[in-house]
Amino acid sequence: MVSVDEFVIVSSNYVPGYEIIETKGFVYGLTVRSRGVGGQIGAGIRSMFGGEIKEYVSMMEETREEALRRAIQHAQDMGANAVISARYDSNDISDIMQEILVYGTAVVVRKE
Repeated sequence: MVSVDEFVIVSSNYVPGYEIIETKGFVYGLTVRSRGVGGQIGAGIRSMFGGEIKEYVSMMEETREEALRRAIQHAQDMGANAVISARYDSNDISDIMQEILVYGTAVVVRKE
C-alpha cells in the first residue's frame, strides 16, 4: 500500500484495514516522454558496451512518477481519497518516445 499525503493507492481490489464506502469510477494518469539529444547520444554510447542505461532509467522513473501524480489528481478531482486495482502500462510511440499510463478505480475509503 502506497500512501501519498493521506491518499491511498493499492494494486489489490481492497485496502486492508479500510472499508470502501463509495466507488467514484475509472481514473488514469498519462504522460509521454522523449529523451533529449544529449541523453540519446549518451545512451547510444552506453548501449554499445552493455549494462544499465542510466539515462533511460532516470527518464522512466520520472515518467512513472508524473503519471502517478496525474492519476491521483484525477481521482481527487472526482472526490476520491484512494485508488484500488492500480496498474501501470507502457508503450513505445516511436524510437525516442515512451508512453506511461497509470490506471485504476477511484474510491472513497474509511478506516475500519
